[in-house]
Amino acid sequence: MFINRNNELKIREKLNSLFGKKGDRIYKRIELLLERHRNTAAAEHEPDKWVDEKDVFLITYGDNIRNDYDNPLKTLHDFLKNNAKDIIEFVHILPFYPFSSDDGFSVIDYFKVNPELGDWDDLNRMSKDFKLMFDAVINHISAQSEWFQGYLKGSPQYIDYFIETEYSTELSKVFRPRALPLLTEFDTSRGKKKVWTTFSEDQIDLNYKSEEVFLKILELLLFYIRMGAKAIRLDAIGFMWKEIGTSCIHLPQTHKAIQLFRDIFDIAAPETIIITETNVPHKENISYFGEGGNEAQMVYQFPLPPLVLFSMITGNAKYLMEWAAGLTLDSDRTTYFNFLASHDGIGVVPTHGILSDMERELMINHVKDNGGYVSCKIKEDGTEIPYELNINFFDAVSKKSESEEVNIDRFICSQAILLSQIGVPAIYIHSLLGSRNYTEGVNRTGRYRSINREKISEEDFKEQLNDFTSVRYRVFKRYKKLIKIRKKEKAFHPNSLQRTIRLDDRVFSIVRGAKDNCVIVLNNVSSDKVSLKINLQDIILSEGTYRDLISDVELSSRNSELFIILHPYQAVWLKHRN
Repeated sequence: MFINRNNELKIREKLNSLFGKKGDRIYKRIELLLERHRNTAAAEHEPDKWVDEKDVFLITYGDNIRNDYDNPLKTLHDFLKNNAKDIIEFVHILPFYPFSSDDGFSVIDYFKVNPELGDWDDLNRMSKDFKLMFDAVINHISAQSEWFQGYLKGSPQYIDYFIETEYSTELSKVFRPRALPLLTEFDTSRGKKKVWTTFSEDQIDLNYKSEEVFLKILELLLFYIRMGAKAIRLDAIGFMWKEIGTSCIHLPQTHKAIQLFRDIFDIAAPETIIITETNVPHKENISYFGEGGNEAQMVYQFPLPPLVLFSMITGNAKYLMEWAAGLTLDSDRTTYFNFLASHDGIGVVPTHGILSDMERELMINHVKDNGGYVSCKIKEDGTEIPYELNINFFDAVSKKSESEEVNIDRFICSQAILLSQIGVPAIYIHSLLGSRNYTEGVNRTGRYRSINREKISEEDFKEQLNDFTSVRYRVFKRYKKLIKIRKKEKAFHPNSLQRTIRLDDRVFSIVRGAKDNCVIVLNNVSSDKVSLKINLQDIILSEGTYRDLISDVELSSRNSELFIILHPYQAVWLKHRN
């Protein structure tokens, strides 16, 4: 026995809560899984390791960078090693498993690498240069998977892996993230059955009330750790547990299951980070930290993208500042996973309670005018409401009336906000590389999300990187500079203190760090020149000379006040010269 008594009691309590009398039997099987994991673990663990200011995540598909002679995972690895090794610590490779739809999020086999991308050896080699983050797409599995095909054929092994139910009024309470039917009818060996499909008819929800499903997924998560995952993203995890008659999102059972995963990770690989992906308003989102940090170590910061976008569109950071003022952390081993762009769209739902309907409409119209799209979900009364905005983030923050150079300034300003926030920054590869709307992809696939999922030719990128006038070159160069500055400053530690300072609604302004290790962060989100007076006594900072870490310009205080003029869309990081 290598599980201490305290851990055993925690695990047993949660198992009994979820599975009742089956709990004791499941615990014995978990012991065997952990023993097997311990005997086959691929690397030594670093239980005391936690993220710091040097940790920056890159979000990418395994084939976002392509050439004609290597497999995509090798191409991606070589590209990042040659161009981003000095700025990126973690690489989040979006689902790299065999799949049938949704660009990888309809997984056919969780335990295999898509042969069109490469193999486990490619990922092992990449893990020598970067820490890897894997996706656990465990709310649902592909209709083409062995599991679901076995279910259709009546295999006893898979008969309770999925959720059969009939249409009823109680299902109207279920939270719907898509404008698609909740149930899909399939022909099975037992006749026609209606099966739960939250996201699409090709993505079949798993039944976590099944002992076999729960243990198989736990085995999968331990397998990912053995294969090199230092962080695991729990995709769409809020929908994990179903109870008819409820909303079937954020249920207590879901939280209990994530706590179980955490308990088991703390035994098997305590340095492994669990990151929950729940595209919902802030209060529900941060509930996945659990109580005292006993669930996820990181949660996706979903309100950040739409609030930064709204600030850049309106030239007013008021709502962003008010939201940021409420950000706190209850543990030094939990933090926010900050992002502005990803393979998905910019969520609209997280702005509820922050922006009005009219303000959301303003943002939606701006996105449409800039070549983007709007995806909708169905409310309980059957009406559709906007769910996410589908657009490349560079184009999202751009204005048609501005020059290309000014729009680059606008974009870099938005990214400087990302890099300075409390939490760890996660940068989508298309943001780092200065990509634009990929409308051709939408026309080809018929899916709005394809607008931000372009596959880039390595040769074309290298050519543009040698062109000093290209958008890619200018964005990539300026972005790398910001990241390198951030990585040197302890004030930007993911858990360092963050205070908002109200100076001017046109400026997103915070102080990061404490005592002699502070950075004053100023981001002018407007097209105006903005004059600021900063009272250093009010924010408990020392008098003297302050240097802008970005421009290298120095300012000296007078009578405990700093005076600065910000140019349109200028980002400034001021640090006291000791």
